[in-house]
Amino acid sequence: MAAISGRPACQGSLDDALDTGLTDIVRRTGASTGALYLIEDEEPTMRLLALCGLPLEFATPWHRLPLAVSLPLTDAIREDRFVWLGCQDDLVRHYPRLAAVLPYRIAFAATPLTGARRCWGGIVLMWPADLRREVTPRQRCRIIFGARRLGRLLDEAPGPATQRDRPRFIPVDPPGGSVQPGPAAAEYLERLPEGALNLDLEGRITFVTTAAARLLGRSADRLLATRLWQVLPWLDDPVYEDRYRTAVVSRAPLSFTAVRPPDHRLRFELYPDISGISVRVTSHREPTEPGLRESTVPRAPVTRTGRLYQLIHLSAALAETVSVRDLVELIAREILPAFGAQGLTLWAAEAGRLKVSGHHGYPADAIARVDGLPLDTDLTPAGKVLTSGVPEFFASPAEMAARYPQAPQIGGKQAWAVLPLIITGKAVGCCILAYDRAHSVTADERAVLTALAGLIAHALDRARMYDTQHHLAHGLQKALLPRDLPTVAGLDVAARYLPASHGIEVGGDFYDLLRLDDTSAAAVIGDVEGHSIAAAALMGQVRTAIHAHVTGGAAPDQVLARTNRLLADLDSELLVSCLYAHLDLAAGEVTLANAGHVPPLLRLARHHARVLDDIEPGPLLGIDTFARYPVTTVPLPADATLALYTDGLVEVAGTDAAQVIADLAGHLAGADHEDLEGVIDSLVHHTWPTGRPTDDIAVLLLRASLAPER
Repeated sequence: MAAISGRPACQGSLDDALDTGLTDIVRRTGASTGALYLIEDEEPTMRLLALCGLPLEFATPWHRLPLAVSLPLTDAIREDRFVWLGCQDDLVRHYPRLAAVLPYRIAFAATPLTGARRCWGGIVLMWPADLRREVTPRQRCRIIFGARRLGRLLDEAPGPATQRDRPRFIPVDPPGGSVQPGPAAAEYLERLPEGALNLDLEGRITFVTTAAARLLGRSADRLLATRLWQVLPWLDDPVYEDRYRTAVVSRAPLSFTAVRPPDHRLRFELYPDISGISVRVTSHREPTEPGLRESTVPRAPVTRTGRLYQLIHLSAALAETVSVRDLVELIAREILPAFGAQGLTLWAAEAGRLKVSGHHGYPADAIARVDGLPLDTDLTPAGKVLTSGVPEFFASPAEMAARYPQAPQIGGKQAWAVLPLIITGKAVGCCILAYDRAHSVTADERAVLTALAGLIAHALDRARMYDTQHHLAHGLQKALLPRDLPTVAGLDVAARYLPASHGIEVGGDFYDLLRLDDTSAAAVIGDVEGHSIAAAALMGQVRTAIHAHVTGGAAPDQVLARTNRLLADLDSELLVSCLYAHLDLAAGEVTLANAGHVPPLLRLARHHARVLDDIEPGPLLGIDTFARYPVTTVPLPADATLALYTDGLVEVAGTDAAQVIADLAGHLAGADHEDLEGVIDSLVHHTWPTGRPTDDIAVLLLRASLAPER
């Protein structure tokens, strides 16, 4: 690792040092494959920077990884931990989508790449099937320590982490040195009756003996630098290519038999390592079954195995989308790059017209000009494909103009794939992929895109239904919350309600602020158990009860006690947490009563904030009819900020909520408090950096300004 010990002199040396660091970890841990990812600052995704031990083509579905999805590396980064999967069963159990695309006997590790200032990304490693199920302490230490050294290297980088546009394949020399045999070894192989080949990790032939060329029926010069399934039509079958992929990924020797026309049976034995595959070819002259003979009828182009695995990966991803926004983001993030496209318009059939549901790679004003095209017109390819149900592909503007001279062309695109979205004969919409340059879509790409169109149709139909229900549910939620908070002299206020990322049920989180007189106010925040219409209805009743008791002059403990008795009278099965704060701005203090709610935070001065966990809580509302709710009074001087929130802000799976709250207090201490709305953004992002909370969140910030005059 000497190459990464100092500050890199330039961007190129930084990239070289990162590559060297990755290969060093691979060698020292005995891994067969290593991948280095860096987090993109512009959006919550990671991109593949370097890969060794596997061809870049194999990693196409994972060139970019959203941080929000559940994968070993994203989980390792989000939870700041080392992830180990010792066998395929572990992969299937914890990450079924990944296991569907990696159906091999492998062990898997992932660890974050953390420096002193931030997490920069992560490292993924794989081992062959014969590794024991548990990682050794030495391997674990080498992986974690190597990742930390790379993190420190990135800390010291003078500029951006890297300017590399595309991932780089890093060749790794085999343990024995060069893959090319020396003169003596070549002479030895030439004397053997069986054939010998060497394939690099890309599947290209780098060495071939005369016997192998004879058995394969091609001269050596026609075989070198080619792939077997490309130069030999009788091996152009996904089954044979998949044997090669299995050997490369699992590093396990395997064999298969193929028939060279007309009836010559050949046996291929594959012996892989980190640099390539040695292939032994022998002749088997048993009679060939008629069904195994090479057909003389021209075959349709065969979809490459890589495309098949890519289709499995994309199908699983589409099944996980929930909203239309999720669907558009997925297509833009994974499907467009997979097919080399740059633009997307997703249309939904609605009231006889095509309405734009989402787009990517186009300016908004250009999309506005084509939104609402008639559904039944043959003047545009979108209308035509929905009528015929057959996709259309245009390699250039000239092809488009020849077929559809009146079709609007926007955004300067030069080629298009127009896919109808149809479910059991019903037109759901249309998906158009666009290219910045002239592009001819290949036969296998057309086959995959046509299959994907059906999956996108189902995903769009499901997502539109979800969005409708989600909009109705959260419209109800918003109606139950205060539309505007009152203005109170001497008090700056900001509030936010954030629904969970997924789910269509309305929640029970609520907040309120009541002006009592010129120098005092009451603030309340709470959470009704569950997500349902019943929870929302109970939330409305609780808010009304608290409002009545507060305006009636009840003391803080009595506000909660009386509301608690109301819940008992309602005989509701739902429980409610609630925190009530009476703010006396003239006296510079706040009196709090807590019914099982998460403790508030108090920032008294810059760089100093604490958790008010010394407030004695009472039970949740609705448990004990005769419960008492102790009160606690704390100072609230000028410029102090009181932060009230619901548990959705701090309850993160796999973490200790008390520690999350303590960390949140530390973050509140250092936040810029000039803009309270910005403080809320900062608090939410601190706990949920991906912007996808698993529960509803309500936040109410109260900052005391100069004490008002009596």
